[in-house]
Amino acid sequence: MNELHTSSLLTTLLAMAGFALVGAITPGPVNVLALRHGSQGPGYQALLYVLGASLSYVVVVACMGLGSARLLGQHPGLAHSAQWLCAAYLLWLAWQLARAPASPSAQPSPAAHPTEHPRPWQAFTQGVAVQMLNPKAWLFALSAVGLYALPQSPLPYANLGWLCAISLVACLIGVGCWAVLGRILVRWLHTPQRQRALNLALALLLVVSVVTVLA
Repeated sequence: MNELHTSSLLTTLLAMAGFALVGAITPGPVNVLALRHGSQGPGYQALLYVLGASLSYVVVVACMGLGSARLLGQHPGLAHSAQWLCAAYLLWLAWQLARAPASPSAQPSPAAHPTEHPRPWQAFTQGVAVQMLNPKAWLFALSAVGLYALPQSPLPYANLGWLCAISLVACLIGVGCWAVLGRILVRWLHTPQRQRALNLALALLLVVSVVTVLA
C-alpha cells in the first residue's frame, strides 16, 4: 500500500512538473519582458525580474487554490466536473499551440516597452506586476489547481503546497531560461520550421501531462 501511494505521488508530482514547466516556458507577456531584461539589461536586473515574476506566480496559484478549495468543499460534486473542464481547456490550448503559425520575430517590439532599463527594485516589482496582470498565469493556475490539487484528494492543501513549490521552481527555470538564453533562443527560432517544432513539442508535453492525470 505504501509503495502504491509513493508511486501515485511521484506520478502526480511529475505531471505537476511537466505542466508547470510548459506554463512557465511558453511564450507570453512575462517571458517577452524576461527576454528583454536578459538580452539588454544587466544580469542582476534580469535575476530580480525573474524572482519577482516567480514569487508572484506562487501567490496566484495559492489564491486560486484556496478560493477553489472552499468552493469545492461546499460542493464536492463540482470537483470531478471541474477536472474535466480544465482538461478540455488544456487540450484545446495544446491544439492551438500545435497549429500556431510561426511569427516573423521573437524580439519584443521597441514601441511596446521603454528603452530605459528600470532600477533593481523596479525590475523586481515589474516582474510581480506583469505576472499578476497576466491572464495566462491565472488560467494556468486555475487549470493546475483543478487538475492536480483538489479533485478527489484527501489532502487538498498538501497537494496545493506541492503545486506551489513546483510552480516556483518551474517558473524560476522557465522564465530564467528566457532571461539568460534570450539572445540564443531568438537566433535559434529565427526560422519558421524551428518555431513550429517548438510549438509542437510544447503541445505534446501539455497533452501528456493532462492524459497522465486523467489516467
